[in-house]
Amino acid sequence: MSLIGNIIWFLLGGFLMGLLWLFFGLLAAITIVGLPWARSCFMIAKLTFFPFGKQVISRKLLNQKDDIGTGGLGLIGNIIWIIFAGLWLAIGHVISAVLCCITIIGIPFGIQHIKLAAASLVPVGQTVVTNELATAVKRDQAESQLSSLRSK
Repeated sequence: MSLIGNIIWFLLGGFLMGLLWLFFGLLAAITIVGLPWARSCFMIAKLTFFPFGKQVISRKLLNQKDDIGTGGLGLIGNIIWIIFAGLWLAIGHVISAVLCCITIIGIPFGIQHIKLAAASLVPVGQTVVTNELATAVKRDQAESQLSSLRSK
């Protein structure tokens, strides 16, 4: 089912938003300072082209440890990102979501745009994984929180 959704998505607008992500990634890559943002842009551009069956989660949640993008520097990077590109990409995804949700058939596509709008605001420290892996990671996180609460 996700294959059909991805094909329809790509043909009906996902391609354009993916190109926009690539554009911002190339702009970031041109400046050497922007390379961390370029990496995030290219990762989310791939997701934007074919979003069904995948989702964005924190690398800290996945790896169970902090890295340079999930700590304080990642927060600063995301604030800078929001100012220069993230807000514009989020607006593009929200507008696309509203247009998709006009029809009942477009609602699943609108939901994907809303997810991508959220990723547009904080791409640094995030990674793209399959839905199954994200569910497993979140389940493991919940189980470890539950066991720590029970041990108190």
